[in-house]
Amino acid sequence: MSHLDLSDFNPTTDLARASTLPARWYTEPQFLELEKEKIFWKTWQLVGRVDMVSRPGDFFTYDLLGEPLLLTRGVDHQLRGFFNVCPHRAGPVAVGKGNRKSLQCRYHGWTYGLDGRLLTQPEFEGVENWRKEDICLPAVRVEEWGPFVFVNLDPQPVPLAEIFGAIPAEVNRAGFQPEQMQLVERRDYVVEANWKVYVDNYLEGYHIPIAHPGLFREIDYEQYRVDTYRYYSSQYAPIRPLRPSDNLPGRDRRYLRTEEEAQALYYWVFPNLMLNFYPDNMQINIIVPLSHERTLTIFEWYFKQPGSGEGWESMQQSIAFSDQVQKEDMEICETVQKGLRSRSYNQGRFSVKRENGVHHFQSLVHEFLSR
Repeated sequence: MSHLDLSDFNPTTDLARASTLPARWYTEPQFLELEKEKIFWKTWQLVGRVDMVSRPGDFFTYDLLGEPLLLTRGVDHQLRGFFNVCPHRAGPVAVGKGNRKSLQCRYHGWTYGLDGRLLTQPEFEGVENWRKEDICLPAVRVEEWGPFVFVNLDPQPVPLAEIFGAIPAEVNRAGFQPEQMQLVERRDYVVEANWKVYVDNYLEGYHIPIAHPGLFREIDYEQYRVDTYRYYSSQYAPIRPLRPSDNLPGRDRRYLRTEEEAQALYYWVFPNLMLNFYPDNMQINIIVPLSHERTLTIFEWYFKQPGSGEGWESMQQSIAFSDQVQKEDMEICETVQKGLRSRSYNQGRFSVKRENGVHHFQSLVHEFLSR
């Protein structure tokens, strides 16, 4: 796929002179094929939770944009990742999730240990130039952070710690303990737009006054800013001081903070992960391309002690407000995707004040696709 012509986009680091990605990067299906190869299969992808593989023998499977994967917790308590593909004739060695002492291919019954080594292969006597000791499920890199499991299909990836940069230290310093949080709620949305349209939209507050009137009333828009780093960016969006006349329900916790939430942190990590931290909960978004013009956006809420009463009510209000903002974002993203298909449009320019986060993301897309 690497023969795809990328010469119509040459990003400059000078935001005042930069242009946006050309429209065809969002509308031509071959771009997604190249992005799978060069971005999604070369970056750390969040594929599950540590509690799914907490005991020896636990396993779960995952499809990473067409690559079948398998995560196991060995009897040695070691977390491992493999391609879920039997080296014999490409059958699956696991389905779904569960707990097993070994893994058996659903095609011909070859059996593997939780460490990926071949244990038994029925009726295979007489095969020459072949040794059972040499057969092992192909491994993938796997790392844990907080309650999450990440994999990277690149045999020599940049370490996850390097990608996350200062995020873990900032999270710890602010007193958040993500490893102690548990999944309470998940919402899935399908957006009829390219995955990059959704990420572009997430990385700027420029559209808030027009597209999110409810949100605009709550935040101090003038102070809204995005700070960019090597592989991630952070957003700062202080809440507008409440007036006595205000009677505002749940807040969208992607942006907002009350006085007691002064330490809220908001991050986007290249290419497709958002992490939002608050004193009592954490929200994540994972952006998964389903096709070149269809995107799954996964919203998950994690709480330290998912209880009842005011905390539970606050969470339900937060989710409801977040749902409203997400639907507003979906509508604008789907309309933008149609606009990108118009013969009248090719490229635009960036607001220097408001769109540095989008420019940063699009520059990273170009960097990875050009490698």
